[in-house]
Amino acid sequence: MKVTVITKDNGNRELTFDKDRLSRFIDYVSKDYPNLSISDFKNEVMTNIEVKEEYSSEQVTNLLALNASERIDRFEPDWTYVAANIYLHKLYKEASKNRAYDTDQKYGSLYGLLKVLGSKGVYDQTLLRDYSKDEIIELGEAIAPERDRLFSYVGILTLAHKYLATDKSSNVFELPQERFMVIAMKLMINEPASYRIELVKEAYWALSNLYMTVATPTLTNAGKNTGQLSSCFIDTVEDSLRSIFDSNTDVANLSKNGGGVGIYFGKLRSRGSDIKGYKGVAGGIMGWMKQLNNTAVSVDQLGQRQGAFAVYLDVWHKDIFEFLDAKLNTGDERLRTHDIFTGACIPDLFMEKVENREDWYLFDPHEVKTVMGWSLEDFYDEKQGSGSFREKYQECMDHPDLTKERVPAIEIMKRIMKSQLQTGTPYMFYRDTVNRTNPNKHEGIIYSSNLCTEIMQNMSPTTVKEEYLSEEGKIITEKIPGDMVVCNLSSISLAKAVTNDVLERLIPIQVRMLDNVIDLNTIDVLQARHTNQRYRAIGLGTFGWHHLLALKGISWESEEAVDLADELYEKINYLTLMASNQLAAEKGAYPLFEGSEWNTGRYLERSYGDENFDGSISWSDEKWKELSEDIQADGLRNGFLIAVAPNATTSLIAGSTASIDPVFRQEHVEEKKGFRSPVTAPDISSETIWYYKSAFNIDQSWSIKQNAARQKHIDQSISFNLYIHRSIKAKELLDLHIQAWKSGLKTTYYTRSTSTLVEDCESCSS
Repeated sequence: MKVTVITKDNGNRELTFDKDRLSRFIDYVSKDYPNLSISDFKNEVMTNIEVKEEYSSEQVTNLLALNASERIDRFEPDWTYVAANIYLHKLYKEASKNRAYDTDQKYGSLYGLLKVLGSKGVYDQTLLRDYSKDEIIELGEAIAPERDRLFSYVGILTLAHKYLATDKSSNVFELPQERFMVIAMKLMINEPASYRIELVKEAYWALSNLYMTVATPTLTNAGKNTGQLSSCFIDTVEDSLRSIFDSNTDVANLSKNGGGVGIYFGKLRSRGSDIKGYKGVAGGIMGWMKQLNNTAVSVDQLGQRQGAFAVYLDVWHKDIFEFLDAKLNTGDERLRTHDIFTGACIPDLFMEKVENREDWYLFDPHEVKTVMGWSLEDFYDEKQGSGSFREKYQECMDHPDLTKERVPAIEIMKRIMKSQLQTGTPYMFYRDTVNRTNPNKHEGIIYSSNLCTEIMQNMSPTTVKEEYLSEEGKIITEKIPGDMVVCNLSSISLAKAVTNDVLERLIPIQVRMLDNVIDLNTIDVLQARHTNQRYRAIGLGTFGWHHLLALKGISWESEEAVDLADELYEKINYLTLMASNQLAAEKGAYPLFEGSEWNTGRYLERSYGDENFDGSISWSDEKWKELSEDIQADGLRNGFLIAVAPNATTSLIAGSTASIDPVFRQEHVEEKKGFRSPVTAPDISSETIWYYKSAFNIDQSWSIKQNAARQKHIDQSISFNLYIHRSIKAKELLDLHIQAWKSGLKTTYYTRSTSTLVEDCESCSS
């Protein structure tokens, strides 16, 4: 009888294949899933092994994981956990070998891990410097290996391939729960020693139970020697050669460390503008777009992927048509920037002109500033239907010395929609709605958004004040820092946190973690660091919305879903503001709090109150009045607080659905660098399957209604995708955009059609 030999330790040891031992292992990894056809799985694996004379132990593990993963479908979705348990066994085995402890322990010494990866230059030495050995041992004992069983197969694969710390030769050292503990330790490292350990344990509880995820840069870099912790940035470019090239250098430095960047180009002069009085010589924005495109391709993100930039431009800018065509696959290639994402900055007045089929006028921002003495982009409509922007726009139209180009507004809108159907962009940025609801309008204006359209914060360009040669022969450059926006993100897993009723416990530690990121960051671009400290902005977000609806048995296309969005995000807003208020009482308010609408109470009055004839406020709930009074008394720690990012990657790790998006389909194959795995909608079963309607089969009007309901409770914005069929009629797509604008949405992200493939933003994944 032929006997299969199992080789171990790179072929240095040989053992006879032991069917009983393998059977016991399969029983162990599948013990929580008795409804699966385990006997069939065993038979198939055994047969595959027995037909060969020799099998390595690594090949056996890979065979088990592959066979289990191939069985994942909507009828037996729990195979994902069996495959995950098999893969985890592989990680335990490799880590124990590399760290010299018994595999049966699963996890070795946390202190030993910090020592060995610290000596290899992987971990930041501050962990060993600022925490005592006894504290690290205590935290090691708090690690809960059983929480590894919460991971789906694609979740643990994603975490292991992209985020777990390895040595320089990519050998496994760090395990999943240690990644969570190291993140918690790093984010709490500067907290007072008297209660720091309890805060670390609380942060670990939130992360290890998958109640929340941190942004990709934090998940990747916290506790390590490389990279910043923040996700993405927004820069404003002034209309000067120095500003353009300085900005290019700045965004390159941010990109190399994994940051995505939104860039506002609305101040740059248009094609045919004058330069130093010479008429018609300016090349317009497309040359600078090409330069930026080259930077995105050349300066990749830590060797993993090319840089990710989004450029925004106003729809009244004379270069708007060239800009809208920038990503098309047809036309003049000299005017194409295929690697840059685009966003259109849209005032209410433009949408009104589109609706009424009226004319729209295009201007050169440089000429406007020269002739009028002010910049049109610096104004917005303070009220719906009236305000500074339309007044200044009318002045530009009426001025005899200002050149202008008249086009039907609908023609610009048609070009927007054409590009969206072909490329997924431009994003839509409704600038009046954004600025009307800006709680920090006392300190500036918001020109555009970030790479993923969820960040809304004050912006201004950095300018050179003076540059001179010192007596010592050194070139001294003095700059006036502008507001360069920094996005500090993390997200609540709604399906887990809401169903387990932990929001009240979760959000305070989550806000503290986000706030601490601000002080721990090592951002190469100084004006970004400066802005980060001035506003202390965070972006607490969510994912798992569709997952939550399915668990609750709520149809996407229903008033019940809209009502839940309204109620749930009001609660999240309340708890987030309360947590930031309590942090302000403990550590101080953000430096620009005084004069803000948080300080005056105006922001919450507008959101949750109605003004009476005598000027008093009738509140929707007395708790909002009390919170407003607390904020006015003690301040807020953070100037901007809530933003819902795309988080496609981190939601995979947490085993849920991305952001506030519906699922693409009930089952699909996820392909990432290094692995491929079948995936089903989370917790899919005979009860929930009916609620997992595909994104492209959902009436998008209901998605807009839901988003309008949650937007009321979010001071920033939401990465909100529109899912449409390629065959959609122009009027139908136009109606969706008009509904989004009228419903008070601040932005829309990708327009995803059935024929357009667009890559999710990993920089903002949180």
